Amino acid sequence: MKITLITVGKLKEKYWVEAVKEYKKRISKYAKIDVIEVTDEKEPNNASEKDIELIKDKEAERILSKIKDNQHVVTMEIRGKQFTSEGFAEEYQKWMNVGKSDVVFVIGGSNGIGESVKKRSNQEISFGSLTYPHQMMKVMLMEQIFRVNKILRNEAYHR
Repeated sequence: MKITLITVGKLKEKYWVEAVKEYKKRISKYAKIDVIEVTDEKEPNNASEKDIELIKDKEAERILSKIKDNQHVVTMEIRGKQFTSEGFAEEYQKWMNVGKSDVVFVIGGSNGIGESVKKRSNQEISFGSLTYPHQMMKVMLMEQIFRVNKILRNEAYHR
């Protein structure tokens, strides 16, 4: 399996950078993983809804420039489908069974994901209706990808 994480914005805090590095190392035992950070757009003070949409559109262009036609794209969205860890493992296994071996996960910026990325998405997944900082979401997603691989191999870790 080849996994690509595309996220908007650069991790700044050392603890997030270290967590991503650790999970990247753990996941690499099971799958090839690339982490791509695209630049976020600066939001002006008192941004209008139109400003927000323009920001999301610019970030979407950057995201889409990193996605290939043959990749299975999964966007992380509040209104996406929710899974248990075991259910996520089953979904991951289904992707492998049908030849979707090049999967891209997209985490948008602080304003969400632009419409053009949503249209390109093959699937939307949610980790619940709570709002998380996208830095934390990146680490949570990587932990779940690692957990999925442990579950599928019936290895100790997941309880």
